[in-house]
Amino acid sequence: MADPLSRALDDVVSRAAAAVRQAGWRFGLSPDEVDEVFQDVRIRLWNARGSEQISETSSSYVYKTAASAALDLIRRRRGGLPTDSLDVVDAPARAHNPEQSLAAMELGRAVNAAVDTIPVTRRPVVRMYLMGYPREEIAALMGWTEAKTRNLLYRGLADLRQALTARGIGPSTA
Repeated sequence: MADPLSRALDDVVSRAAAAVRQAGWRFGLSPDEVDEVFQDVRIRLWNARGSEQISETSSSYVYKTAASAALDLIRRRRGGLPTDSLDVVDAPARAHNPEQSLAAMELGRAVNAAVDTIPVTRRPVVRMYLMGYPREEIAALMGWTEAKTRNLLYRGLADLRQALTARGIGPSTA
């Protein structure tokens, strides 16, 4: 017989199973990968919510947790990128010679360093945008309104442009 915490976790995940599957499918995960997301969601809920609050977990919270788990799975499979320091430029993999590869890596480092200088509230939306996520998807994943996401993104991109220009990266103003 399962302990009360395991039963509560099973109930919450069962109640929100469609949301977990939807998060996995949205990111193009295979059925085996979706199963892995289910397990990760269980662990994250247990770590984040504690035994007393598990049964009160909403489906939207489970969906956000599943989306985060799916993104982490994709990042791990894509080359082990840590979730707290994303490479926003994937050009080295596409470079045709060592000089291009080195230049692309240097640009990637410069962009990452510049992103680290923009206000903390704007960093996640800018990183996700640079990874290719559309504004509407960023809003859904972050649980923000489209207007808030748009505002943070445009201000963050302006900050990024200013930081890169200060580093001498970007179009010349001559």
